[in-house]
Amino acid sequence: MALRPAPAPDSAAPTYDEYVAARWTALYRTAYLLSGNHADAEDLAQTTLVKAYLSWSKVTTAASPDAYVRRILTNAFVSSRRPLRVTRERLVDRTPDLEAPPTSDDRLVLWPHVSALSPRQRAVIVLRYYEDLSEQQIADALGCSPGTVKSTASDALKVLRSRMDVREGADS
Repeated sequence: MALRPAPAPDSAAPTYDEYVAARWTALYRTAYLLSGNHADAEDLAQTTLVKAYLSWSKVTTAASPDAYVRRILTNAFVSSRRPLRVTRERLVDRTPDLEAPPTSDDRLVLWPHVSALSPRQRAVIVLRYYEDLSEQQIADALGCSPGTVKSTASDALKVLRSRMDVREGADS
């Protein structure tokens, strides 16, 4: 009985180091939009890359390695926001007593409201409107149906609209 040679690695698939070098910026950006601050974004991106490294053979054989890693990222984010029995210290970019100076930029006005959404709602809003993913891609990343993505987005937009209406009423 002759031994078969090991299959040659797929030359089209990037190595882990090549993937990280090419995708770090996009991965970090998404992590920042989900978490809302630099320290948590770096932790989330690093956690994602560790998990991707541990299952690198699955990542490279996936139909879309980016989608596979994005799912790792969003699952890590949503899981990290679940209540724990023991509270963890949370790093913040600025002290809570300080208010951000007012600005006319709509994105800056909207961002605190997006940050206050539930983790799943925030993930859907970030992936849809900041990453410009389709409902199916978001559903794949979150491990749910496109209908769940639609209803979650709808609920999140209702919350954002109501918070913006309250804020505009207070400014008048």
